[in-house]
Amino acid sequence: MDKIAALIPARWASSRFPGKPVVPIAGKPMIQWVYERTKLATSISDVLVATDDERILHAVKKFGGTAVMTPSALPSGTDRVAYVAKDLDVDAVINVQGDEPLIDPKAIDVLAQTLLADSSTRMATLARKITETSELNDPNIVKVVVDNNNYALYFSRAVVPYARDVEKNAWLLHFPYYDHIGIYAYRKEFLLELTELPISMLEQAEKLEQLRVLENGYKIKIGYVDAQPICVDVPEDVIRVERRIQELGIQ
Repeated sequence: MDKIAALIPARWASSRFPGKPVVPIAGKPMIQWVYERTKLATSISDVLVATDDERILHAVKKFGGTAVMTPSALPSGTDRVAYVAKDLDVDAVINVQGDEPLIDPKAIDVLAQTLLADSSTRMATLARKITETSELNDPNIVKVVVDNNNYALYFSRAVVPYARDVEKNAWLLHFPYYDHIGIYAYRKEFLLELTELPISMLEQAEKLEQLRVLENGYKIKIGYVDAQPICVDVPEDVIRVERRIQELGIQ
């Protein structure tokens, strides 16, 4: 049976919300919510936080979690995850975003199953069917186009595909559009290989790391979920999350 570790990259610096991993949400630091929700996934053998800041390290240890310090010079969360993963005795790694305190454990399990269903799959991620026209024009909602075998063809902040000869307000009636959920699963060897590749042109243009994979000729398998996570990007998002916690009755 394949052994999978979930790694949560968490850094202090953020242009819009510095220190957000330790911001209190319903009485607990955000990183604790992410950690504990991830631990509920049945496919995961271990959960670790990969951080570059002693304050986050202390917060994780305080609630009994496991955290590993990484160099602050690492350019991305993916590099932070790879730095920790290289020394782990695992077959695969799931990169769980540290700013999604209500991450669905079942979504993590779907992602793990998507990666492991075929031994040739080296990387996988998730998508959700878009149901509102307003989402199509939001550049913060990344769209993914998928082929007949459920592999990603392209990711974009723009509306893709462009439904020619159809009124824009009716596009959802004529074509399935998918919202990319930013959680990734990798075979360990592929993750380490990926971080050695230079930043690609498409990645720079769209500011989407996953395009480096496609631009270098590799494939990304897509799994499907219904839930849309709430990302904490700015302080106002904390209120949204706390309201959702009350609605769901989560302890």
